[in-house]
Amino acid sequence: MTIAHTDTRWAAASPGKAAAPETSSDEALIRRIADGDQPAMRTLFARHRVAIYRWLLRLVGDEALAEDLLSDVFLDVWRKPASFGGRSSVSTWLLAIARYKGLSARRRRTDAELNDELASSVADPSDDPELVLQKRNRQELLRRSLARLSPEHGEVIDLVYYHGKSVKEVAEIVGVNEATVKTRMFYARKNLAELVANA
Repeated sequence: MTIAHTDTRWAAASPGKAAAPETSSDEALIRRIADGDQPAMRTLFARHRVAIYRWLLRLVGDEALAEDLLSDVFLDVWRKPASFGGRSSVSTWLLAIARYKGLSARRRRTDAELNDELASSVADPSDDPELVLQKRNRQELLRRSLARLSPEHGEVIDLVYYHGKSVKEVAEIVGVNEATVKTRMFYARKNLAELVANA
């Protein structure tokens, strides 16, 4: 029997883990990736790709660019898994890498402004067509309003409400202190409420 695995030491030492990588914690996957474990990398990618892609798409507003940046994020993870220091969750670490790459790409682009029509046409890939139709009006209004927020306010709202991150995690991802995150949240909610009410 041949095991399609690059690190045979790990496969021989832990055959049970090789059979069920989807049950491993993110931190365990990172440790296995550091040992060159390709199935662990595939599992981590499958687990986080949709959330990271959506975050990148909101940051850059371009599907093809978001897909390229998604590949870059996970390529960085494969090349430098040791850069995960365990100070935050793996998802927070991945979002921080994606944010850096998204902001860098946005700075390089001349057409970085998110088009309202493009924002309203982006459907959630996990929803089926019937559910998309039911949510369309509400989502369209919310997307238009979110796109009109400042980048600082928009990313805080996005991380908290779409990615379920805590104030502390948002502070780590964005690179500001927690008080600044709370202030941005306050003003972002206020501005968003006004935009939705006036729409």
